[in-house]
Amino acid sequence: MKLNEAIARLRQGLQGLYDEREVQAMTRVICEDVFNYDPVDVALRQDSELPDFAPARIDDIIARLTRHEPLQYIVGHTQFHGHRFTVTPDTLIPRPETEQLVDLIIDENTASDLRVLDMGTGSGCIAISLARALKFAQVDAFDISREAITVAQANAQALKVSRQMRLWVADMLAPQPTGATYDIIVSNPPYVCESERAAMDPNVLDYEPAQALFVPDDDPLRYYKAIAPYAAQALDRGGHLYLEVNHRFADQVRQLLADNGLTTPRVINDSYGKPRFVTATNG
Repeated sequence: MKLNEAIARLRQGLQGLYDEREVQAMTRVICEDVFNYDPVDVALRQDSELPDFAPARIDDIIARLTRHEPLQYIVGHTQFHGHRFTVTPDTLIPRPETEQLVDLIIDENTASDLRVLDMGTGSGCIAISLARALKFAQVDAFDISREAITVAQANAQALKVSRQMRLWVADMLAPQPTGATYDIIVSNPPYVCESERAAMDPNVLDYEPAQALFVPDDDPLRYYKAIAPYAAQALDRGGHLYLEVNHRFADQVRQLLADNGLTTPRVINDSYGKPRFVTATNG
């Protein structure tokens, strides 16, 4: 099979399932990550012969995409903040909004030797990105899922920050004192209400870990209620808390932080104009 034949096979197999822009993006990822052809190679080497495994691999990818399995799980990784992260069905696929959260933290914290805690780290995308971007930071991170921590450890090693990180298994709803205090605490906890399931795509509902996504309708601030008092105790004076939130509850989260003694709580919009982040300071 030649490269141009593989591309045609992909596009034909996905036609009608995804819009043309999505098909083009998927084809680009598959060419690069499965067959090691970057966009320039694709343009110049259409007649190149692919390995013998290519037809079966293409058919397998099409079948899995037809079942709405996320492409990131099929190829085993995704791009986040300029780096490649391994992702598995034990970890959420990070969203562009979360990249904005990382950028916000980097922009507002330019000092060196900062101590950072990421609560509910998943694949480690936030923690590892901060470990790479902040000057000489020491980054701690935990997650309730042992499988997710295994993925995060592998990502930290692959991205060469494992020496400046500590990762462990813990429950965000009952965070235990670590004996350390922090300049930055960040969290992107579960915040999608159960009633919002109906509006979500099958690739999320059927494949991504539900425990990392959903909260009960009658307790939408469940995780923030645990994070806020913990941050009030674990942040150094002048330290900052950064949260990603459900846009429907941003004002309630801001009030919750104020009620727990954190100062200057702010709501910040994402690039879509939705109130997506809430920050506050300890003292």
